[in-house]
Amino acid sequence: MTVRQATGPAAVLAALLAVLVLPGPALAAAPDPETACTAGTGPYQRELEAHLHRKVDGVQSPGDCAAVRAFQRAHRIAPADGYAGLATFRMMTAVAARPNPNAAGRCPVDEDRVACVDLDRQLLWVQEGRRVVFAPVPVRTGRDDQETRTGRHEIYWRHKDHVSTLYPDSPMPYAQFFDGGQALHGRHGDLYAHGGSAGCVNLSLADAERLWNLLTEGDAVYVWGTKPGTEG
Repeated sequence: MTVRQATGPAAVLAALLAVLVLPGPALAAAPDPETACTAGTGPYQRELEAHLHRKVDGVQSPGDCAAVRAFQRAHRIAPADGYAGLATFRMMTAVAARPNPNAAGRCPVDEDRVACVDLDRQLLWVQEGRRVVFAPVPVRTGRDDQETRTGRHEIYWRHKDHVSTLYPDSPMPYAQFFDGGQALHGRHGDLYAHGGSAGCVNLSLADAERLWNLLTEGDAVYVWGTKPGTEG
């Protein structure tokens, strides 16, 4: 028996519909925007390229962008967009310092416990003798004319939910005061806004909470160096 092919307007419409729903190259799904990394060259491009073992040319490439974004995601930097900005650079500096943050010997090693504040690198860590008990983390210290005071200090008062009495609407969570009104404390929002603090050593909220759970009154805080962009 021979089967005749159906003809007529209905058959033509059915054939067109069948072609439209068939998968093919022309109907392939668009690339997931999440896989695209399009950030431009950042101010710390060369430093991130060197740290991530990329070609150091100071020019963003798709591979550089993806590598920086992977670093940001690994260290919970938001936004994780592949841009080599200040927050990413500060975290890179902390990560690079972790094997031996006190290699230069600037922080005293003869103390039972000391919080080391390196203004040059904008880092804080805690050591007991030569043993690091709190790995380096990025900090924000005092801006020009309000620099964090250098030298050896001692934590003399702590207040977990402190609010500044000098500056309006300025919460200072996990505040640990070490010299006058200067304290180690957490900061809400962008850690690097406004070029620096009013003299305090600002940390992310998570880092400030961990530091609060480690230190106590009487512990030493040793500060040295000069914050980049200040006269010291």
